Amino acid sequence: MAIEMVTASTRVTDVIKDPVLDDAARLLFPAEDWYWSGDTLGALELTWYMRPDPQTTVDVVNRLRADAAAGERVFYDIYTEEERRADPAKRDTGLYFFRGDPGAHVAIVSAGGGFAYVGAMQDSFPHCLALSKKGYNAFALIYRPGARTACEDLARAIAYIYQHEDELGVTMDGYSLWGGSAGARMAAWLGSYGTEAFGERAYPRPAAVIMQYTGLSEVFGNEPPTYSCVGTRDGIASWRTMDRRVRAIKAQGTDAMIEVFEGLPHGFGLGVGTVAEGWLDSAAAFWERQL
Repeated sequence: MAIEMVTASTRVTDVIKDPVLDDAARLLFPAEDWYWSGDTLGALELTWYMRPDPQTTVDVVNRLRADAAAGERVFYDIYTEEERRADPAKRDTGLYFFRGDPGAHVAIVSAGGGFAYVGAMQDSFPHCLALSKKGYNAFALIYRPGARTACEDLARAIAYIYQHEDELGVTMDGYSLWGGSAGARMAAWLGSYGTEAFGERAYPRPAAVIMQYTGLSEVFGNEPPTYSCVGTRDGIASWRTMDRRVRAIKAQGTDAMIEVFEGLPHGFGLGVGTVAEGWLDSAAAFWERQL
């Protein structure tokens, strides 16, 4: 039975079974269910993250339900049925599409989760919703846990969108890669190594990489323009490590910037109600600068 209205009191199991979203509901929450808790949208918690903002979670689900009810496709498989039969783990992958303006630029957002699960409801869905409201076409990637497989899935996602630009109504010119924690590493690695390092043919590198809270230190000399943000109380990703990396990228003559938020721990997502609220506006402006 369809949910009449989604609120913070709506049960997670009811969203997963929602006939309006149909198969698209299955991967809204981590497939590895031991990494999340909470019976309702308002009580949802994800391992290693600050508690998601309940209203944002509700807004994400309602946006996807509204698009699906209007006949818009909201979830895209990135692998063929033959590929999914050969590797059943690929069944738990795909792209959620938050539409912006027709023909507008693309942002691909990868959530974190320590390469153990995908924390999309805090680390990618809210970002995609916010970006779509700015007119961008935003895709949230659900990938296979594991550093290598995650990057292979991101490379495939880039290839998929390039191959379906007309069908999707987007342009990949000047696309950006966004990510938090493990997802930020994915964005940085694809930006530096390229899709050809992860099983796809070579596609253009992103115009910008947007990274949240990850302690990546390596710099290869070919990094795309990079925006970073992190909190000073992050016990997983050191703000000092991120700052050093940004300074190293800038030393190469590449545009880079970092915002460091006093007192924030790991996994603040959009930072609703915190000192970080509004960072996404700065990141989007940074991306626009590269276009």
